[in-house]
Amino acid sequence: MTAPNEVPDRMLTRIGGLLRQAESTDNEHEAEAFLAAAQRLATRSSIDLAVARAHVHGRERRPTPVQRAIPIGEAGKKGLRTYVQLFVAIAHANDVRCDVARTSTQVYAYGFDSDIDTCEALYTSLLIQMVRASDHYIKSGAYKTATVEKVVAEKRWGRTVQRRVQAPVAPVTARLNFQMAFAARVGKRLAVVKQEVETEAVAPSESASGTALALRNKEIELVDFYKQTSEARGTWRGPQASAGHSAAARRAGDRAGKAARLGTSPELGAARGQLTPRGRAE
Repeated sequence: MTAPNEVPDRMLTRIGGLLRQAESTDNEHEAEAFLAAAQRLATRSSIDLAVARAHVHGRERRPTPVQRAIPIGEAGKKGLRTYVQLFVAIAHANDVRCDVARTSTQVYAYGFDSDIDTCEALYTSLLIQMVRASDHYIKSGAYKTATVEKVVAEKRWGRTVQRRVQAPVAPVTARLNFQMAFAARVGKRLAVVKQEVETEAVAPSESASGTALALRNKEIELVDFYKQTSEARGTWRGPQASAGHSAAARRAGDRAGKAARLGTSPELGAARGQLTPRGRAE
């Protein structure tokens, strides 16, 4: 049986190959295939590692969950919450739990090293695509024909009353709504692939029961580790488009999320962030 710590390097190399292939295609259907293939490979490798770990009892080298800080951006930078949303969506599809710093400048990921590596690889590529797609949407001016519903306060006969009005969509509102929808769509795509692979892995067969047990044990081990390690003081509620909701921008972001491919960066993973004192999680 392959040693648990030997699999990730081969897996990451193969995902790197898919990333480079994705960069070379402008075909939306090929891009979809590359994204699915990368996630299938990541999930299949994660399952194999879980089974391998189940056979390594009482050894010091047996892999265990870890915590890793993932840098998201500098404090005050607009859009950090949507960046976090993208990472959390990817993490959810790859057996990684997250806490989010109050400032949204970093995410604390809890999981096995190989799973977190996969999340960073996917995030590095998809973040660039999300930002570029939203830039293109704003520069195209397509958002200018849309409106956003706002509540305004007015004085009437000595009283303050509120009413809803339709107002032009500001660029920042359009961008945030676009990126929120992009991240949500990508997360759904990855989650579907993960579910398909796991269903195949535990389909009736001689080894299915052992695989299902290994996956369950992995989940329990991660949950226990998270409870013992996390210092979160609340629940992250996701990005809030406080300036308003733009249905048109969200539809555009959703379409871009459907067409997203892995690529745009020749390097597989982002540099690992160093652990720093944690802020209060949201």
